[in-house]
Amino acid sequence: MKAKDISGQAPGGKRTKLAEILPLKTPFVIQVFPVYACNFKCNYCVFSVNPEKRGFISDKVIMDLMLYKKCVDDMSKFPEKIKVLRFVGIGEPLLHKDIVEMIGYTVKKNVALKVELLTNASLLTSEMSDALIERGLSRLVVSLQGTSKEIYEEVCGIKIDFNKFIDNLKYFYENKQSTEMYLKIVDTALKGEDDKKKYFKLFGDICDTIAVEHTVPIHSGIDYKDILTDDREKMTQFGLPVEELDICSQPFFTMQINPDGKVVPCYSFEYPGIMGDCNNEALNDIWNGKIFTEFRMKMLSGIKNTGEVCKNCNISKYRSFPEDSLNKDADRLKKLYRGDS
Repeated sequence: MKAKDISGQAPGGKRTKLAEILPLKTPFVIQVFPVYACNFKCNYCVFSVNPEKRGFISDKVIMDLMLYKKCVDDMSKFPEKIKVLRFVGIGEPLLHKDIVEMIGYTVKKNVALKVELLTNASLLTSEMSDALIERGLSRLVVSLQGTSKEIYEEVCGIKIDFNKFIDNLKYFYENKQSTEMYLKIVDTALKGEDDKKKYFKLFGDICDTIAVEHTVPIHSGIDYKDILTDDREKMTQFGLPVEELDICSQPFFTMQINPDGKVVPCYSFEYPGIMGDCNNEALNDIWNGKIFTEFRMKMLSGIKNTGEVCKNCNISKYRSFPEDSLNKDADRLKKLYRGDS
């Protein structure tokens, strides 16, 4: 197998101990949510839940290209480059008709060290691959759903031409130039150890890095009892032991821009609050502004004091890393965010 197996590791590589470098004047990660739509309905994902039961997601389904360019222009005002600008959110980014231009504009403006796209790759034709590579995409992350067309239909309710799908992935890998290619799958889409071996055999020679991640119960409205078995709830998405966290670290290093331009402080599908609106505010002003700072101060007093959404959220529990823990640094960080001398 050519690819490096990074199962059980942070997919982005070695992480910095977050408490030692806060507060951040520039977010490490900005997640761009370009389109609230998906052509899959995976059984562990929010798209398997009826829309009326999902709660508020976005006032718009598709992000306007001019709004996105305004956001990128705003990013150039941060004192440092963003470490990762990631296209993902609640949906399939390749459904956005302007996704290639969005990536190209981001790379041209040089506002991020890495520009990353997370996709199910069902729309990754050779033409799309050529365009993404030409525009300078840093990293393609493909979320796989099975090792056969039958498993794909079982997991996400979609019939695909599985051989053509693999051919398209292979085309990207063989023509990717400097773009990194990472393929991953959740354990519940694999049918035992033999199927796991088949997964590595099918995909291990057509990517740079590969992993098996763990399905975790992070979406309200989904009954996980028939999906999760054994001790899977004791592991994070990345195969690490679950730890109970007093503080969610996400608002301290990341932000998400939704299709309507509203900014939320984390990757939760049920927002604890709107930090600002890119339509009429500068992105750096939102990041360093009063609303975001007050939210972080509440979080430093404990997740349970931040509101019902955070209190009932499992994302920090199942998607965190030991380096992100702020449990022992809350009092010191409160002084810094207050601006105490």
